[in-house]
Amino acid sequence: MQDITIALVQMQARLGLIQENLNKIAHYVQEASSKQVDIICFPEMCLQGYSRQPMTNLALDLENSVIIDQLSQLAKEKSITVIVGLAEKNDHGKPYITQVVALADGNIVKYRKTHLGRSEQPFYSPGNDIKVIKTPKINFGIQICYDLHFPEMTTILSLQGAELILAPHASPSIVGDRRDIWLKYLIARAYDNCVFVAACNLVGDDGEGHSYCGGAMVIDPKGQVIAEDFNGTEGMLVAKLDASKINLIRGQESCSMANSFYLNDRRPELYGALLKDEHFAK
Repeated sequence: MQDITIALVQMQARLGLIQENLNKIAHYVQEASSKQVDIICFPEMCLQGYSRQPMTNLALDLENSVIIDQLSQLAKEKSITVIVGLAEKNDHGKPYITQVVALADGNIVKYRKTHLGRSEQPFYSPGNDIKVIKTPKINFGIQICYDLHFPEMTTILSLQGAELILAPHASPSIVGDRRDIWLKYLIARAYDNCVFVAACNLVGDDGEGHSYCGGAMVIDPKGQVIAEDFNGTEGMLVAKLDASKINLIRGQESCSMANSFYLNDRRPELYGALLKDEHFAK
């Protein structure tokens, strides 16, 4: 890993107003570029707005989309990796909740949310791939909102080389204090797996009566919050990630308990119960 600058956007996304939301995304990419940002991440489904209702009519075909072409061109022009949440068309069923990654060279990669909340399952299809995306400075994975409640996924990403986990959310205000909730588990994901974790959330009203509480936070591999913004308004949080915090712990020369890469000492032969469907001993 090399030192890198990232940006996290708390964004108000109005449901169904794709062009308005896209213009806002372009504005923040421009601002991020002026601040020498390497990666900018936007919230879950910020392009169309988040909904727990059928989104088939708004879902994008990523293979034939002018919008995806525009994101690719924008990323290439500004030499910045742009990560945008959207509903992706599925020819074989319900749409996917997807983060599109427009790399700084213009290439497009995507991650489909693999773990759907109970209220999402009637309207969306889960993805089936856990992937690490490699850039010249850093390797990163994406876990979308509910995905973060499954620690095995973060561990797999770390074992596959991820140094940063980006965590876009669409968490409504009704759920509660986002900062308090994130502190309960995002610190553990970062500390146990020796990764940076960077989260952002939708904010404000979506125009259909749904309110999102916002929030942006960056946690380092030692479990320390190094940047945060919970002012409840739209904005962009910029943070510099110190590569030495990863490289020291993961380096072969590190053998102290204070700088242990804990995953090196795991015992997979004991974890077979994770592959079973039974929940509790009877």
